[in-house]
Amino acid sequence: MATLNDPPLAARDPEIWNLIKGEERREFDKIRLIASENYASRAVLEATGSILTNKYSEGYAGKRYYQGQEFIDPIETLAIDRMKQLFGAEHVNVQPYSGSPANLAVYLAFLKAGDPVLGLALPAGGHLTHGWNVSISGMYFNSRGYGVRREDHRIDFDEVRRLAHEHKPKLIWCGHSAYPRTLDFARFREIADEVGAILAADIAHIAGLIAGGVHPSPIGIADVVTSTTHKTFRGPRGGVIFCKAEHAKAIDKAVFPGIQGGPHNHTTAAIAVAAKEALAPEFKTYAKNVVENARTLAEELLSHDFTLVTGGTDNHIVLIDLTRNNVPGKVAAQALDRAGIVCNSNSVPFDQRKPFDPSGIRIGTGSVTSRGFGPSEMKRLAGWVREVVSAPEDEKLLARVAAEVRECCAAFPPPGIVVS
Repeated sequence: MATLNDPPLAARDPEIWNLIKGEERREFDKIRLIASENYASRAVLEATGSILTNKYSEGYAGKRYYQGQEFIDPIETLAIDRMKQLFGAEHVNVQPYSGSPANLAVYLAFLKAGDPVLGLALPAGGHLTHGWNVSISGMYFNSRGYGVRREDHRIDFDEVRRLAHEHKPKLIWCGHSAYPRTLDFARFREIADEVGAILAADIAHIAGLIAGGVHPSPIGIADVVTSTTHKTFRGPRGGVIFCKAEHAKAIDKAVFPGIQGGPHNHTTAAIAVAAKEALAPEFKTYAKNVVENARTLAEELLSHDFTLVTGGTDNHIVLIDLTRNNVPGKVAAQALDRAGIVCNSNSVPFDQRKPFDPSGIRIGTGSVTSRGFGPSEMKRLAGWVREVVSAPEDEKLLARVAAEVRECCAAFPPPGIVVS
């Protein structure tokens, strides 16, 4: 009998295989501080890379356009039920391909092109999809951005209220990509009610902290809540939408057939796995440690005379303003990378530099917490950051720090990775 010639990846495409193994080694050897990254478990990775990638499933469980869904429908139902249990939501859609498509579905569900929108401005820590002008959300809708107070970099709710009454938005976003403090969802709700706006909360960065009980939840306060399923949640690269029951039909129709075709079933299965992991008691400990690590790191950085946006953090994000250090954010981020510490350059509020060459760097503690780092490692990390930022061109120093980082990382093997 003839057999299919189906060699493994290493034999079929050694070039790609070697690049993947190189990334695996990089994620093992370096301290990963990009706030949107984490380590998915072996179980999540197995589901993501499973046979489910072969199956097409347009529609929703019990209402598909294709046959052969006897295993897919229970998988999607499990993902939905677990996310409902975890977050206490009335309705959940786990089909968005990621956070940005989830946000786009919200626009489609509630707005028409040109309708007014209000969101946190990108330079103040917001996300592109909350109405910034280079995003479709800013091009197709009449978007305005609220900001933060100059004196403390906290959200300026006086400005939010003023702009809401002036702009009369049909949709108000609360959420961020670089805001280190707790979001006051109730105050956003008050303002949305004053002007008759839909309130949308984007919890992509803090979903894991909400699931772990260390950040207030917008579920039941906001009309609709969007999120990615990775970042602090530690799942696959996917998206999810939570909403009140009254909006379920509009949201589901907006996702499919509004902006997407068939869901990525392998991702749906991995979301179900991640949700089961997040329901375990250990996840609450992880979430608590994420916040404690961020606070310890922030305190140590302050002791090294760094300037932090808002003066500290309540979540997993620490945003460093390097203006007083006379080192551009990109220079600092590139030097830190060479020293084995990976973060990203980032604009800070009222930044005088351009977005591609900003004044700050953004740090997140999700990944390092997942591999077991604690307060002592945070203190050591702050010292390495100080050394590198003080001498970003000293390659001998960077090499020494990189060696120390590798030694430290070897003692904390990350989830999902086995390196010989």
